[in-house]
Amino acid sequence: MTNSSAPLIEGVTLESIRSARERIESHVHRTPVLTCLTFANSLGYDKVHLKCENLQKTGAFKIRGALNAVLSLPEETQIVTTHSSGNHAQAIALACQILKKQAIVVMPNNAPKVKSNAVEHTYGAEVRFCEPNWREMEHYVEGSR
Repeated sequence: MTNSSAPLIEGVTLESIRSARERIESHVHRTPVLTCLTFANSLGYDKVHLKCENLQKTGAFKIRGALNAVLSLPEETQIVTTHSSGNHAQAIALACQILKKQAIVVMPNNAPKVKSNAVEHTYGAEVRFCEPNWREMEHYVEGSR
């Protein structure tokens, strides 16, 4: 029997994971878990399980964390700001689109065009470009608040 209040990782309990799942489940795909005998054998195992998060909205698991984060904000929060050059940027933008909030995403000016286009044109976030370093990205995020 697992104690749902005992932390798995500091601050994370089985109960907090279950609560997050309940918060996001109506907004995400339930992705399959598949096995691949060839891959398992190449690693020296009988079986390897693969969680197919490439089939998730935005093509990555990041939408799960983004939705949980945005859904955990105070209800009156209308603008969400983040910095990222890729999957997290798309996930926050989509989470805000789904939840009818404004997203401002600071991206490095060398971010892949396919990512910045998805953030802005597909998921509707405002994109602000900056120099590709953490100091600049954090400065732009702070200035967006």
